[in-house]
Amino acid sequence: MIKRFVCCLGAPVLAFFLLAGTLSAQQPPVKTPDSRTLDPKDLDKAVSPTQDFYKFAEGGWLAANPCPPEFSRWGSFNELIDKNWQNLHAMLEEIQVSGNPTHNATVQRVSDFYASAMDSGAAERDGAKPLAPEFERIAALSSTADLPGELAHLHVSVANPVFRFYVQQDAKNSTSVIAQISQGGLGLPDRDYYTKDDERSKEIRKEYLAHVQKMFELLGDNAQAAGANAKTVMDFETRLAKASMTRVQRRDPEATYHRMSIGDLSDLTPAFAWKAYFAGIGKESPGPINVNQPDFFKEVNAMVSEVSLADWKTYLRWHVLRDNASWLSSPFVNENFHFNGGVLSGTKENQPRWKRAIELADRKIGEALGLLYVKKFFPPQAKVRVMEMVENLRAAFRERIKTRDWMGDETKAKALDKLDHFSVKIGYPDKWRDYASLSTDRGPITGNIMRADEFEFKRNLDQIGKPVDRTEWGITPPTVNAYYNPLLNEIVFPAGILQPPFFDPNADDAVNYGGMGAVIGHEMTHGFDDQGSQYDADGNLKDWWTPVDKIAFKSRAGLLEKQYSEQVVYDTMHANGKLTLGENIADLGGLTIAYAAFKKSQEGKPAVGLIDGFSPDQRFFLGWAQIWRSNYREEELHRRLMTDSHSISSLRVNCPLADMTEFQAAFGAKDSDPMVRPMKVRARIW
Repeated sequence: MIKRFVCCLGAPVLAFFLLAGTLSAQQPPVKTPDSRTLDPKDLDKAVSPTQDFYKFAEGGWLAANPCPPEFSRWGSFNELIDKNWQNLHAMLEEIQVSGNPTHNATVQRVSDFYASAMDSGAAERDGAKPLAPEFERIAALSSTADLPGELAHLHVSVANPVFRFYVQQDAKNSTSVIAQISQGGLGLPDRDYYTKDDERSKEIRKEYLAHVQKMFELLGDNAQAAGANAKTVMDFETRLAKASMTRVQRRDPEATYHRMSIGDLSDLTPAFAWKAYFAGIGKESPGPINVNQPDFFKEVNAMVSEVSLADWKTYLRWHVLRDNASWLSSPFVNENFHFNGGVLSGTKENQPRWKRAIELADRKIGEALGLLYVKKFFPPQAKVRVMEMVENLRAAFRERIKTRDWMGDETKAKALDKLDHFSVKIGYPDKWRDYASLSTDRGPITGNIMRADEFEFKRNLDQIGKPVDRTEWGITPPTVNAYYNPLLNEIVFPAGILQPPFFDPNADDAVNYGGMGAVIGHEMTHGFDDQGSQYDADGNLKDWWTPVDKIAFKSRAGLLEKQYSEQVVYDTMHANGKLTLGENIADLGGLTIAYAAFKKSQEGKPAVGLIDGFSPDQRFFLGWAQIWRSNYREEELHRRLMTDSHSISSLRVNCPLADMTEFQAAFGAKDSDPMVRPMKVRARIW
C-alpha cells in the first residue's frame, strides 16, 4: 500500500475548520445561532473552570455517557463516527432491497462487497477453509531460500509478516515516488509490549501466548503443538521487536531515511534474496529504495540464517491467520476479539456485523463507498464555507509568524513561503479512484478482501517512477478525521468530519472557531511542529532554519515536552511528552491561531452578548473542550499511553489552555490557579 507520512487530528479509528473575515456573496445566509450548540447539561458547575476546565466543561457529559459495551473509548469522534455508520447502513440496506436499477458499476461493487461481508452463514460454513491455499503454500516451502518469494506473495494480498513494503514520495526529492521498506511483523501493538517489564506488559504477554495457542487449536492443532507454536511465535516476534526502533526514535525523519540501490540492500542483507522478492511483487526493477531501519533488516537477515524453516513456517502461518481471523467463522472471530478488543482495549462486546462490514468496506474500497456517501450526505455549500474558513485561518497564521519575536527575518520568510504553498483538500477527491479492474462478488468475503488488497498494492506499485499524483487522498470521504501531509505540504478535511459538533453552520462564531477553527489551525501547525518543520515548502526533507532560530524553536518545544511529561495519567504512568510533542505543538498552535482568527472575525460586527451565561471568549474555549470529551476504558488508556502520538483528551483540553493568557483572561483565573501555568515555564511557540 502507499503510505502517507501524515500528522492527523487523532480520531479513534485510526485523528482535524472555520473562520474569520467577511463572508462572500456566494455564502449561504447564516442562521440565528443555536444556543443549544453547547448544552449546559454537559457542564459540571461543581468544578471551577480555573481548577480543571475539562471537568468543568464536560463533567456532566462524561457522567452521562459511559463507554457503550462495543467501544473502548466514547467521545465526540465516536458519536459522529457512529452517526456516519448509521447513515451508511441505511443507504446500503436500501440498495440491497431496491437493487441497482441504474446498473451503476460503483453501486454494484459496493453492494456486492457489503453483501459478502454480511453473509455470516457462509462464514460459519467455511470456517478457516478460505485460508487453506495459503497454509498449503507455507507448508510446501522447501528451504529458507523460498522465503522472499513467499513474503512477496503474502504482502501483495494476504498478510504483512516480517516487514512492510509500501510506496511513498522520496523525502528528499518530493517529486519522485520510490519504494520503501520498514520494520513490522509484530502481533502486539508495539515493540515495547515485548520489552517492558511492568506488570501490565507481562500480563499482556501471558495473555498473548494463550491467545495464539487458542487460535492454533482452532485451526486443528492439539494443545501441546499449539502451545509450542505460540512460544515459537513469541520468540520470533520478540527478536523482531528488540531490533525495532521505538516510536519516539521513528519521529525523527532523518533517522528513517536511508536511500539504497538493490545492490546496497543486498549487501546489507546477503541472506535475503531481494531480487526474488521484487520479482514476486511484480516489480523486478523498483529503482532506489528507502530502508527505514537498516538495523532491523540486518536482524531479519540473521534470522533467515539462524531460525529454522519450521519456525518460519509457524510464524507465517500465524500471521496469515491473525490478519484474516476477523472474517472467518465465529470461533475465530470471538477469540480474535477477546484478545485484540478485550485484553488490549477493554471492550466488552464486538461491534455488530453491519458496523464491521461498513468499516471494512471503508478500508478496502473507501473511495467507491465515499462517492455514494457524499452524493447522499454532504451538501456542496459546506465545501465552499470551509474553504473560506481555511483561508481566514491561513491569514491569521501569517500574522502570527510575522510577530514571533524569537524568529529572525530569514526564517520567517521561509515559513511564510511554506504557509502560502499549503494546498487544501476539502470534502472529497476531485478525481475519484477507478476501481474498474477490481472484481467483487457475493462469495466469501476473504476473497473480496484479498482482491481489494491486491488491487491497491498494484495500483500503488505502479506509481513508482511516475510523477507524483497530487490529487491522491490518504483517507476516505466518510472518515471523521483530518491530516497534514508534509511531503505534499497539504491539509485535508474529509466530508465525514464537516458536521456538528466539529462544524455547525447554525452555531455562533465563538463555538465554531473554538472547535473547527482550532482543527484547521491544528493541521496548519503540523507544518511547523518538530517534525513538519523539517520539510520545506515543496515537501522536501530540508533544513530551512537558521541555527539560532532552530535553537530557539527547540527551547520552546522543550517546555511543552516537559509540561506533558509531568502529567500522571493512569496509575503511575505519565504522559509521554516526547512521543506526543508534535500533536501537542499542533494543539497549542492551532488553538492560539484560531483564537486570533476569531477575534479578527468579530471586528466591525455588532457585539455578541452572553449565551447561557457565557461570553463569546468563554464559549470559544468551551467549543474546544466539546470536541475532545471522551471516556476511556482503563485498558484502552494504557494502550494509548504506550502507542498513541496524541495526548489523551483531558490533557488536550487543559494543557494548551494553561499556556494561554487568553484563557486566563476569559475566565478570570489567578496566577496561582491550576489552570494557569507559571509564566517562566509557559510554552508559547506559534
